Amino acid sequence: MTDRGYVLLRKWIAGGICRSRAKLHGRTVVITGANTGIGKETAWDMAMRGARVIMACRDLTRGEAAAAEIRSSTGNTNVVVQQLDLASLGSVRQFAREFIATETRLDILINNAGIMLCPKSLTVEGFESQFGVNHLGHFLLTNLLLDMLKASTPSRVINVSSIAHQGGKIHFEDLNFDKKGYNSVIAYKQSKLANLLFSRELARRTKGTGVTSYSLHPGVIRTELWRHSQSKYPTLSAMLSAPAWLLMKTPREGAQTTIYCAVNEGLEEKSGCYFSDCQVKEPAPEGRDDLAALRLWGVSAGLVGLIKNN
Repeated sequence: MTDRGYVLLRKWIAGGICRSRAKLHGRTVVITGANTGIGKETAWDMAMRGARVIMACRDLTRGEAAAAEIRSSTGNTNVVVQQLDLASLGSVRQFAREFIATETRLDILINNAGIMLCPKSLTVEGFESQFGVNHLGHFLLTNLLLDMLKASTPSRVINVSSIAHQGGKIHFEDLNFDKKGYNSVIAYKQSKLANLLFSRELARRTKGTGVTSYSLHPGVIRTELWRHSQSKYPTLSAMLSAPAWLLMKTPREGAQTTIYCAVNEGLEEKSGCYFSDCQVKEPAPEGRDDLAALRLWGVSAGLVGLIKNN
C-alpha cells in the first residue's frame, strides 16, 4: 500500500469528526470511566471547551493521574475526580449524594464506562457484571441525577452503546444467565442493547423537559476493553495483533461521536436517536422495540430500588 493509500484508509477508519466549536464555560459535565480510552479523550475535549469536568472513576489513583494530565495539557484546573464503582449500587448512590450536595448544576451526563467480554462475575448486588455495570449502574445514576439535569436545562444524557446491540436480546426471564449458561458475547450484546433501549425510553419520558437523550456506537477502538478477549478468544486476540490495531480507531477518533452528541448544536429534535460517526443511524430492529424499552425500564427500576419509576 502506498503512503497516500494508507492515509486515505486511516481517514476512512477514523470516521466522523465533531467540528463543533461550542464552548462550555459555566457548564458541568460528568463522565463515567473517564480515566482511560474514549472516556479520557472525552474529558480532555470537554476541559478544552472550558467545562467543569467531573471524572467519575472506580480507581481513584488512575483517575487522579488522568485528571492531572488533562489539567496540565488544557490549562483547565476545573477538572476533578470522584469515585464511582458501577458494580456497586451503593457506590452509585454515594456518588449521587455527594454530587448533589456539592455541585449546583449538571449540563451533560456521559454514561461511558463499560466492561466487555469478561468471564462471568457478579456485581455487589448479585447482577451479571456486564448488565450490572454497563446498564443498571448507569440507569440508577441517571435517575438519581435526573432532577439536577432538569434544573439545568437544556441538558443532555449520552449513553455509549455499540453496534454489538445488533442481534442482542434482553433475556428478561434470565438476566443473569443462570438457566441457559453464560456466554460473554451474548451477555455483552444484552448490555449494549439495554443502553440503547434505556436511551430511547429516557427520551420519551423527558420529552418537553429540556433534557435530551442520545445513544451511540463509538466504533471499533484500540482500548483496554479488549483485555478479556485474550484468554477467552485466542483467535480474536490474534486478529487484534499489532497490524490489525492499525485498522482500529484511536481513542481520540472513537470519542468523536460522544463529543458530537454532547455539544453539537441543533440536536434537540434528535432525542432518543442512535448515532455513529457523528450521524444519526438507524439501529437494528431490536433497538427500535419500544415495548421492550418500556419493559426494561420497569424491570431495571425494580432491580435498583426505584419502584416509583416502574
